[in-house]
Amino acid sequence: MKIGYTLSSEEFSAPELLRYAAGAEEAGFDFVGISDHFAPWTETQGNSPFSWTVIGALSQVTERMEVFVEVVCPIMRYHPAIVAQAAATSASLLEGRFVLGLGTGELLNEHIVGRGWPRVGVRREMLSEAIDIIRKLWRGGMVSHNGQYFQLDDAKIYSLPRELPKIVVSAFGPKALALAASKGDGLVSLMPDRKVIEQFDEQGGAGKPKYGQMHVCYAHDEDEARQTAYKYWPVAGVARPLMSELRLPSYFQEAAETIDEQTATKSVVLGPDPRTYVEQIRKFREAGYDHVYMHQIGPNQREFLEFCRRELRPELESVLANGEQAESWAWRAEERQLLFRESLDEADRDGEAN
Repeated sequence: MKIGYTLSSEEFSAPELLRYAAGAEEAGFDFVGISDHFAPWTETQGNSPFSWTVIGALSQVTERMEVFVEVVCPIMRYHPAIVAQAAATSASLLEGRFVLGLGTGELLNEHIVGRGWPRVGVRREMLSEAIDIIRKLWRGGMVSHNGQYFQLDDAKIYSLPRELPKIVVSAFGPKALALAASKGDGLVSLMPDRKVIEQFDEQGGAGKPKYGQMHVCYAHDEDEARQTAYKYWPVAGVARPLMSELRLPSYFQEAAETIDEQTATKSVVLGPDPRTYVEQIRKFREAGYDHVYMHQIGPNQREFLEFCRRELRPELESVLANGEQAESWAWRAEERQLLFRESLDEADRDGEAN
């Protein structure tokens, strides 16, 4: 199992994301997942840098970690040809360390281009066609396409990477899982549910990587963590169907205000006990995931990465799948501790300046 760290574009500026990514690599994480948003979920989160620019910069501030964009919607705000070109360039810069996550998107980000908002079944059909276009363009040569939803007129990507990235598809329900299994190279989901993985495998996803994200909030005690999670990520309690259908950050804030703090944070791992984090990671592993990445909610990123290095790593070793993984997530704290602290100090100073 590989362990990852979330770069939350909704909560941090581009310079902060780069510094936290450098800190995550120093802390020994195997990969980072970066969200692709035009707007944050709520005004309190307050950020939304352009993910593709950050991804390019990540290639210069990291050396080892995989970079997973989770997830891009290639059907509205972006034409699939633009995603194909952006991903090819990102893969060239990251030299085998880039993974393209795709999904059907949210109205929050896609309404800005004024093309309406198709129902979810149509969006799945659009995503399927978009994936076909991306793969055709990655094969090289001139491509034209006159499809049900998209057109291409003599398009060619001239700068292709030596190693094409994997396409990992976000899915929750049975139809989406079937699409992810048939058209994708892997799955990304939020639920440590064995049935989800079994359905994916039965539809053709067996042997493909499975990415699971878990929301966490490290703090000095559970009450503080719960308050922070509720302040910065109340959408953890918003029903899944609403997440793709609300139009503005203010709407998400209003929806979240109808949910009490306890309910909104019930799916979030809270507090300073590493055993609770390990237990949630164990649930993902037992469900069939081989990649788990943690989203630390709120501004306390520095202490979270220190917590991972000092406390979570030793606890997690007992549930790691094999010796290779144990070696790959080695902290090497003594020899890299100074660089680790310096990178996080810079992130803290940048955050205070903003």
